[in-house]
Amino acid sequence: MSDYPKLRFGVIGIDHRHIYDQVTSLLAIGAECAGYWTHDRVHTLGGFVERFPEIPRVADQRQLLEDSTIHLVTCAAIPCERAEMAVQAMQHGKDFMVDKPGVTTFEQLAEVQRVQRETGRIFSVNFTERFEVRAVTVATELVRNGAIGRVLQTIGLGPHRLNRHLRPAWFFDPQSCGGILVDVASHQIDQFMHFTGAADARIINSRVGNLGHPDDPGLQDFGEILLSQGSASGYIRVDWFTPDGLDTWGDGRLTILGTEGYIELRKYIDISGRPGKDHLFLVNHKGSRYLDCSEAPLPYYTDLRHDIFERTETAMTHAHCFKVCELALKAQEQAERI
Repeated sequence: MSDYPKLRFGVIGIDHRHIYDQVTSLLAIGAECAGYWTHDRVHTLGGFVERFPEIPRVADQRQLLEDSTIHLVTCAAIPCERAEMAVQAMQHGKDFMVDKPGVTTFEQLAEVQRVQRETGRIFSVNFTERFEVRAVTVATELVRNGAIGRVLQTIGLGPHRLNRHLRPAWFFDPQSCGGILVDVASHQIDQFMHFTGAADARIINSRVGNLGHPDDPGLQDFGEILLSQGSASGYIRVDWFTPDGLDTWGDGRLTILGTEGYIELRKYIDISGRPGKDHLFLVNHKGSRYLDCSEAPLPYYTDLRHDIFERTETAMTHAHCFKVCELALKAQEQAERI
């Protein structure tokens, strides 16, 4: 634990299950939850209450926004509602951490950027496929230490199981969720920029389509992006085609190619039989080896607490956060419809 005061946070919007991990992880670093607010319609309410019966529900989100003892608001509302909640939180003197996507339109991005600059508050999108994957922590250290030389390319695969019966109506509305590239592929854009060290990138090509779910015409079940920066390139594929026979929700993978070797992460499952998740394979001139990363740390939340009390940007810079949001919006806007 640190010498900082106890971090107090409020929860506004629990429409996506990622809120469970956000709250669990904040409690794990010693933070205290002052309460949560949600619409009655939310399908995750039962799961939230079951996991956190001690957290009180407030009738009006203003009770949290106007509580001067709260440092941070965390949010996993319907994606199209998140930017407005972020603006309100920052204007009330609160830092704000949100599930991806943080914004769903260019207008929302511009407004969030403006308010963040004016208030000096933190706006942080929790890209869970980096910040909550222990194998990424290890891969980051390997790349920083030159284990594979200069990074030339990333290949990010983000397959998901649809679980059609569990999805709320907004999930099938691109205006509500932002589309598959804004919603899901933002993870892989974040990882491309993180591992290549790029401050910007160019969307060379992007495509989206509904290839297998004609009864849900609003759903984009497949998307891909090719992007580049300098000599580095990235390929991204995201989809909702994970079969029910897999033992987890998706076989998420990341391959990082360098001038001296490559790293592959099998984040959530090793289909060859190793138990658990967070599997890393390293191949370079010294040979090839497997690393079990299941005990590696997840520094995002402790770094975010540091940033809240020190007014720094160690968890993630705003420049990086906003650029990932911008690139995801660009990829979605210019995507060819398959």
